[in-house]
Amino acid sequence: MRYQFLIETYETERLKVLSVWSMFHDQDLPVRPRADDPRGRSVLEQMVHQCMSEDGWFKTMLDIDVGAPPLPESQDRLSFLHRYADDSQRRLDALRRKEDAWWEEPAKFFDVERNRAWVMVRRIAQTSHHRGQQMAMLRMLGRDLHSNYGPTADMDGAVLYAYPAIDALLEDGPKSPLPAKRNLR
Repeated sequence: MRYQFLIETYETERLKVLSVWSMFHDQDLPVRPRADDPRGRSVLEQMVHQCMSEDGWFKTMLDIDVGAPPLPESQDRLSFLHRYADDSQRRLDALRRKEDAWWEEPAKFFDVERNRAWVMVRRIAQTSHHRGQQMAMLRMLGRDLHSNYGPTADMDGAVLYAYPAIDALLEDGPKSPLPAKRNLR
């Protein structure tokens, strides 16, 4: 299949979103990049935006409806993790059933037409952009980060994920321990 790489990329993007969300605490949800700037989304607003945006893109541009509300009933971190994990898994399953011809069909991208493969590339870029904003928020909160996209300075160049799998992440148990801090100057 020509577009398998897009399916695999979406699969890794959903893991990265869940991994970043798992690094926040419920008390972080109202935090904004600058408390006096309402334009900078809070952690909660970022989660809401990711869920709503991805649901909207998949429904209207990719014709994939997971048949679930995009937001959890309770707006706490763990509920968002579960809602996004469930919905993104359903989207992933739907993408896996698509043939090459489906990816090449035209789709409405806001006010222009593009093929679905092009739309999917843009969706992945949008998700990556949101994740970067959230990782910056974690840094502003003084958090050390587990790997999210390969090696990081927090792991002395190694790759260490917070959880071995999504199931462990959704159980909200202890994360993999990070190595001792060192001066990176």
